[in-house]
Amino acid sequence: MSASRSRLDVRVTRRDRVATITIDRPDVRNALRAKTLCELTAAFRDAAADESVAVVVLTGEGSESFSSGADLREYRDAYLARPAEYARYIRLFRETMDALLDAGKPTIARINGAAVGGGNELQLGCDLAVMGDHAMLQQVGTRVGSVACLGATQWLPILAGDRRAREILLLCEPVPPADALAMGLVNRVARCRRGRRVDLAPLDRAVDELADKLVNKFPECTRATREQIGFWKRLAWSSTVGGGVEWLAAHFASREAREGIAAFFEKRQPKFRE
Repeated sequence: MSASRSRLDVRVTRRDRVATITIDRPDVRNALRAKTLCELTAAFRDAAADESVAVVVLTGEGSESFSSGADLREYRDAYLARPAEYARYIRLFRETMDALLDAGKPTIARINGAAVGGGNELQLGCDLAVMGDHAMLQQVGTRVGSVACLGATQWLPILAGDRRAREILLLCEPVPPADALAMGLVNRVARCRRGRRVDLAPLDRAVDELADKLVNKFPECTRATREQIGFWKRLAWSSTVGGGVEWLAAHFASREAREGIAAFFEKRQPKFRE
């Protein structure tokens, strides 16, 4: 087996009772292919089962992207000709989100760069979020022929409010850090910009500060509190995700989905109507 095939998409490190799960695909902006989702699910489940872990941090490699969401190259190369495989991918994404929600420990999104599409949905699934001031959040579903129903349609109305959620989901415009903080989409914004350079040390300090405070709490009380707080997120998720998954699977072979993918790779404006 070649080195490129054996290389992991997700890296896990443990230090001082904190497990940091890093999406390690910086060459494709930490995009989420099927392999990535399987490794994320395993990492969340391993952290949940490890009694030495008190806090889970989710992040991306580098300073450009937390995650750009679904790997559209995999969509184009593997799924357009075999839509049934796309249905499997969507169900893998659901399993990943379920594993994140079921972590049993506080989860922190370390938003080290752009969190777009499924990448933003992953950070929305975390309990807390710290964002660099060079980063941004964005949903792009209605612009690329999809629906952001694997976290965003469920949780943005709860976190940001109905009208702001509609703006984010329907207009597909980037949400800068100051707006994300004001909307309650993140808990902290760390000053990482240094002219044209990005320094992630302030982001790490802010994440470590939150993690240290969480470590020094009773674990069973923290688990129960997290479950109680998560009631509305879980209700919205469980009530809608099944229908969303089936709709995405059925819609993938449609003209809108194909045109959205084609326009992305051809770097042009999609033809939204026939």
